[in-house]
Amino acid sequence: MCGIVGVFENRGSIGSIGNNRRKAASELVKKGLKAIQYRGRDGQGIFCKGSYAIGHCLHSVVGRVKQPLICSNDSAFAANCEIYNWLELNKRYGLSAKNDAELMLRLFELKGVDDKVLAELDGVYAFCYLKDGRLYLARDIIGQKPLWYSHMQGLMFASEKKALEKIGAQNISELNPRHILTYDVEKDHLEISERPFFNLAAGDGTGIVQEETTDEKSIEDIEYIEDIEKETETLIRCAIAKRIPDKKYGLLFSGGIDSTIIAFILKEMGQDFTCYTTVIDDPNLKEPEDLIYSKRVADALGLKLKVIMIKPGKISSLLKRIVPLIEDPNTVKAEVALTFFSACKAAKKDGCSVIFSGLGSEEIFAGYERHRNAKEINRECVSGLLQLHNRDLYRDDVITMYNGLEARMPYLDIELVFAALKIPGRYKIAEGVEKYILRRVAGNMGLSEGFFSRKKKAAQYGSNISKETEKLTKKSGYSYKSEYIKSFYPRQKLRLGALVSSGKDSIYAIYAMMQQNYPVCCMISMKSDNPDSYMFHTPTIELASLQSKAIGIPLITGRTDGKKESELECLKKTIAKAKEKYRLDGIITGALYSNYQRERIEIICKSLSLKAFSPLWHSNQEFLLREMLAKGFRFIMTKVACDGLDTSWLGKEITEKEINSLAALEKKIRINVAGEGGEYESLMIDGPIFKQKITVTGCQTTEGDAGSATLSIKKAMLV
Repeated sequence: MCGIVGVFENRGSIGSIGNNRRKAASELVKKGLKAIQYRGRDGQGIFCKGSYAIGHCLHSVVGRVKQPLICSNDSAFAANCEIYNWLELNKRYGLSAKNDAELMLRLFELKGVDDKVLAELDGVYAFCYLKDGRLYLARDIIGQKPLWYSHMQGLMFASEKKALEKIGAQNISELNPRHILTYDVEKDHLEISERPFFNLAAGDGTGIVQEETTDEKSIEDIEYIEDIEKETETLIRCAIAKRIPDKKYGLLFSGGIDSTIIAFILKEMGQDFTCYTTVIDDPNLKEPEDLIYSKRVADALGLKLKVIMIKPGKISSLLKRIVPLIEDPNTVKAEVALTFFSACKAAKKDGCSVIFSGLGSEEIFAGYERHRNAKEINRECVSGLLQLHNRDLYRDDVITMYNGLEARMPYLDIELVFAALKIPGRYKIAEGVEKYILRRVAGNMGLSEGFFSRKKKAAQYGSNISKETEKLTKKSGYSYKSEYIKSFYPRQKLRLGALVSSGKDSIYAIYAMMQQNYPVCCMISMKSDNPDSYMFHTPTIELASLQSKAIGIPLITGRTDGKKESELECLKKTIAKAKEKYRLDGIITGALYSNYQRERIEIICKSLSLKAFSPLWHSNQEFLLREMLAKGFRFIMTKVACDGLDTSWLGKEITEKEINSLAALEKKIRINVAGEGGEYESLMIDGPIFKQKITVTGCQTTEGDAGSATLSIKKAMLV
């Protein structure tokens, strides 16, 4: 893999450079390349013309062709790519390309750049292509290869955000993998076209995946499930085989089902490779689970295993290097990065150029608790894939490139992903087991049940790193791990806006993101003329302004007529306004279980090139309420609409006693304890992020149909 940097200055935007604009652009590109020079040490090139320049640093795995590739005096191409079917396309179109990057260029010269052409590429990529005064930027549909850009009086772009920061770019955004960006160099104008993403919907135009409901086959239908297993195994084998390089490589190994299947198939193919496992070396802790299973599997399969033991005293120095590298003080990302970074460092020292990873299996085969809790499993799988580039892929790409490695992830093979999303959800989680199909495939291949039945164990827990960072947090005088991790990178780069309804969930979601070191720059609320809006909470929405003052975060308010067809467009306009005013990178939603709300917010975010965060998604509802109280949050009920809840609940502050009553009702009549089914609405009045408390001084109760009742707050104040 490689790195790219581009600077397209517009009409003197470099300042008083005058005739030296070309040199200025070139110097900025050189400066950006220097910031990410570890991405490619096999060669470096820069293409300059007028007020723009494109730079490239090469990490050669398939051929050593220097970039940028020049087609004519005003046409150039640079890419960070690994295209597995480039020889097939080369032959099909008679392009005579020397490697995959040149294949992409010749293909674009022949057919142009659009989703249909990109869909022919089997692999991962991020590229810039300049042709006839128009610049095209795009990346692979899942987002394994990164690309960032800034559009302010010109366009700058780079493989990593830090490169753009180094050259002074502002308002930096990550290019959404589902977008193709086209830039008119002369007019300084951007256009974005959308690419469909594993859309299994029946032509509704929303891009929202629909769970299969027409297939009535049961888990006992052996012939049907055997067909699924055979196809899945074949696709996994093909995905692995096409990714085997001619150079030395390794495998990130935990002894879990995902990496074990990859190791088993590679071993069966007669491949020579080494497995790398990272754990904490602390005699005061129990033996790490990943170490136990890695040794067992390696011994049973005859694998070469290298164990990297991290001494507790080394963790701080590693975090000091890793957290700025991944540009994110998120606690989970940092802890996972510790294991990943150490394994990659060892693999590079052993002479590896490529490292295999089992990332992606959990998302396509339903391996997380949120999949188990989901009403529609494949919808949840698609949602996870949509967020993967932000949650995991950028971190992993930067770490591998820093260590001179290329990451290869067979479970994110496009053909395998598409097939996996067609597997009915009831075959992914069955008999109480996550990743049911994948475990059956492992058994069919000959793996013992003791290996393929191991429950999911996240890297930070299986390695004991989470426990060690907890100890270091206290030792360093911090109350929370998030504070300790943030000390290594005090600047959080993602600026977030929060959708707020005045209810408990939206406010607690703000707190949850703050705890992960994300700055919340504004609150966004929608006032709906429809009291029964599909999307928006209507009781006490006016009090969002008081919450804004109490917390100290500015509020932007939009209005909608509440019609199902138009309220989303009103929300989009309001979010766009907030994005422009506060330079937002993402949006927080307090969604718990509502696919309707979350998916539509994600669609809006995608269209505005924003990231979507739902930190409370599929939380245990009773536990969530108790956690809110334990953290010091206080809220009251403002509307009730179910059996067992009457007017006596309105205005009442919720305590452990009330949660016990709600939990009892849940067992008796199956209500949603957190009110997710509309059983009640709430108002958050105080909490650890509040600087002042909201006190209700005047209210009125109104009874409605079917036993519902609403608390109309006439007057409230901050104290």
